[in-house]
Amino acid sequence: MMMAKKSFVIGVDYGTDSVRSVIVDAANGREIAASVFNYPRWQKALYCDAPLNRFRQHPLDFTEGLEFTIKDCLKKASGINPKDVKAISVDTTGSSPVAVNETGTPLALLPGFEENPNAMFVLWKDHTSLKEAAELNEHAKKSEPNYLQFVGGIYSSEWFWAKLLHILRVDEKVRNACYSWVEHCDWIPFLLSGGKHITDMKRSVCAAGHKALWAEEFGGLPPDEFFSSWDPLLKGFKSRLFQETYTSDKAAGNLSTDWAEKLGLTTDVLIGVGAFDAHMGAVGGQIEPYYLSKVMGTSTCDMLVAPTAAVEGTLVKGICGQVPGSIIPGMTGMEAGQSAFGDSYAWFRSLLVWPMKELLLSTKIVDRKTAVNLMQEMTDKLIPELSKEAAKIPLNEKSELAIDWLNGRRTPDANQELKGVIANLGLGSNAPSVFRAVAEATCFGAKSIVDRFNKEGVPVKGLIGLGGVARKSPFIMQMMADVMNMPIRIHKSEQTCAIGAAMFAATVAGIYPKVEDAMAAMGQGFDQEYQPDPQKVEIYAKRYQKYISLGKAIESQTKEITS
Repeated sequence: MMMAKKSFVIGVDYGTDSVRSVIVDAANGREIAASVFNYPRWQKALYCDAPLNRFRQHPLDFTEGLEFTIKDCLKKASGINPKDVKAISVDTTGSSPVAVNETGTPLALLPGFEENPNAMFVLWKDHTSLKEAAELNEHAKKSEPNYLQFVGGIYSSEWFWAKLLHILRVDEKVRNACYSWVEHCDWIPFLLSGGKHITDMKRSVCAAGHKALWAEEFGGLPPDEFFSSWDPLLKGFKSRLFQETYTSDKAAGNLSTDWAEKLGLTTDVLIGVGAFDAHMGAVGGQIEPYYLSKVMGTSTCDMLVAPTAAVEGTLVKGICGQVPGSIIPGMTGMEAGQSAFGDSYAWFRSLLVWPMKELLLSTKIVDRKTAVNLMQEMTDKLIPELSKEAAKIPLNEKSELAIDWLNGRRTPDANQELKGVIANLGLGSNAPSVFRAVAEATCFGAKSIVDRFNKEGVPVKGLIGLGGVARKSPFIMQMMADVMNMPIRIHKSEQTCAIGAAMFAATVAGIYPKVEDAMAAMGQGFDQEYQPDPQKVEIYAKRYQKYISLGKAIESQTKEITS
């Protein structure tokens, strides 16, 4: 009996710190090979200034990582015939745009711009455009129709237009060379398919709808007058952008000859239209209508899909947009999230690690290699040990209380000027109790998102946990279930974003007629479920009300300070 010919697809997931590629058997979703590349320039914190909230990434980190991981995957999967690789799809962080010339080349890849941070990708968590976002929010109030209605009514400094105007304002050299402005998730498919002119680029409805104010109801992007009356620097810029957008089940093109030779693949490989990581991650995590899929990493992105007809006319205030087709074609995708989740725990760890970093590495008691190894071991063990000790602390209505806005507030109601807080500190407060408060705050922030969906008429029926924190921290996931008073299922896959990209690649290749079929065939299912503890639910509900009150006080104080 003849064996059916195998078909393989590649999913590429660009995260904040690294890029991961996976080769997947399209028949069943089995991961054949995986490879990770940590961005070398980013690891050295080049082109970034954390106190100024400036976070930039060099395109060479992305291109080097793309080539390395795909070639490494093919090498590890040595039994695979390259001709059996049918498609590649890509997800990235977002909004992470970059200035490009007319050929679609990021300016940082051109002579004279190689070391200029303003010519590089402006990472999602870059908040240097706070002023521009505030201006746009005021400017939009004067317009009819309301061009912010599909992005929750508030524009964020993390997004496309605010970042564009900021870069144009602060850097004349970049302004003069910038022909267009491109999201990372749109540039990689353009690069792989050998695009030669910016007009060849197929822009994703995911990025365009959630971050760039594109909507069918507006006939595409808002009119030029809307932008030029905000700032004359934007006059005519819209004409160099786009009007048409595409869902991620469509092809951006075929793998170019150059990249086919570079990677060891054929030009028959189809390249899918890109999307943001959390959106493809929700697909990889087998999202269901009205279930909030929480991609939990450095930040969270919370994804929800609903039949478009069922939510027509419903506008959820204060979220990161609702866009037909942005997650699953044929359904409306809704995005919310927290600007700091895992980043909050990493911040607290860095605080505690400071003495080791500054003092242990300069000790003369042990040799430097031993000191480095000791520091690494303690750093790696810190969060697990804090979690273990924090879990032993009896739940107390009056214990330490924190606000999770360490990187501003994404949703509900974006405000990147807000800061985190830890209250109720006393001489009895210790590292585990403060860590517990920080973790609890991230869970309270997650609950505020669910409350907003429910209040605005989009019921959240359940929770799906995806990503590193979901799989690695039972302590935080149990707390999440208790705070939410709702079960949370944890998806088996540790790489839901890359697997989601692979599912889209299989759909682009025609192996499946629609992405829901790819999800059903290639999905790995769930292996854990956390149920709320009834004894803790009531106490958390009382503490949550204190969290809300403290947050309102901090927000009011922030207005006084910044006004």
